[in-house]
Amino acid sequence: MKALLRRLDPVPVLLSLPAGLLLGLFLLIPLAATAILSLQAFSLYTGIQSVFNLDNYVEIFSDGYFGEIFLRTARTAALTTVLTILIGAPEAVILMRMKAPWRGIFLLVALGPLLISVVSRTLGWALLFGSTGIINDVLIGLGLIAAPLQFMYTETGVVIALAHVLLPFMIISVMTTLQRLNPLVESASYSLGASGFTTFRRVILPQVLPGIFAGSIIVFAMAASAFATPQIIGGRRLKVVATLVYDEYLFSLNWPLGAALALLLFVIVIIVAVGFNQLAERRFRRLYG
Repeated sequence: MKALLRRLDPVPVLLSLPAGLLLGLFLLIPLAATAILSLQAFSLYTGIQSVFNLDNYVEIFSDGYFGEIFLRTARTAALTTVLTILIGAPEAVILMRMKAPWRGIFLLVALGPLLISVVSRTLGWALLFGSTGIINDVLIGLGLIAAPLQFMYTETGVVIALAHVLLPFMIISVMTTLQRLNPLVESASYSLGASGFTTFRRVILPQVLPGIFAGSIIVFAMAASAFATPQIIGGRRLKVVATLVYDEYLFSLNWPLGAALALLLFVIVIIVAVGFNQLAERRFRRLYG
């Protein structure tokens, strides 16, 4: 044991100590407090009671209302992730093939939404989505539709707005992966007689997948826990877990139930993130050894 302690280099431990303290102070301690709160009871007459049980979790798993909200949250996050992949991955490939100064200009345009408040961006989408908004006015003016389409207070509207908010994260993740690739590999594929589709499927796509997996982790986690966009676009009719937690804390004042909902959402996001991370690591090991 003493020999092991002598071999242990204290420098990495000391260097990681500040980060570990911050992690414990701002993440682990609040999570522990939330977990403890979720086990307590609540009454409208007496408030929070120091009675520890699993009643809040039993209520969540036994009530179909909560199951529907969790399912809607997962569906919205998954659709948002798919939409950002379909738009962000090709956009990242195109940006990487641009020459200066166009790459920098269009990269600034693609990442521009990050420079604007998420509330401002979402309010902008609310103006576009309205029954008399620009989108419906243009479609009606072109004769494509006879009546305004319903975007506000629908999952479709929430997914579109979330995809716009989170698209830059997918673009950054895919571009980071593409920067490690050798452009001569694609040229070699063409020189060996492969078609454009075959080159994309056998050469480009496998190398882009690690970036897509990494971006999917970020997008899914942020979409599942998003509050401002579902609150503004979805409104009171279309609840997700984040807005439900908000209501439980500030309107119903049932903090234990809200804590249980928040903790379950955290666990689900962690499980999905770990799964995506495992897929990304396997892909990286195959490509880069």
